[in-house]
Amino acid sequence: MTTFDERENAFEAKLAHDEELKFKASARRDKKLGLWAAGKLAKSGAAAEEYASSLISADVAASGDDGVFKKLRADFDQAKVEQSDHQIRRKMEEFFAEAVEEVKTGVRD
Repeated sequence: MTTFDERENAFEAKLAHDEELKFKASARRDKKLGLWAAGKLAKSGAAAEEYASSLISADVAASGDDGVFKKLRADFDQAKVEQSDHQIRRKMEEFFAEAVEEVKTGVRD
């Protein structure tokens, strides 16, 4: 195996690792975001957990952040919860940063 092949394999392995990290962090972010939103929507206990799970599903089904944002926006509008688009996106960013750190350090739920 040449040095070039070794570099290519290392690059591919790092790319796969980074994508796995991003996927795990996104799912963790969605759960945190869902629990935060559930509180705003006056949901608690099992209903809050179910709502958080629905956000994870929205992320996968609608391919990412836009699906999650649209679901939150629609749910907040329907329940007449006062949150600006900026506030929702800021929370998404905050929870993603927390989730990345937790995934990197191996913190479990």
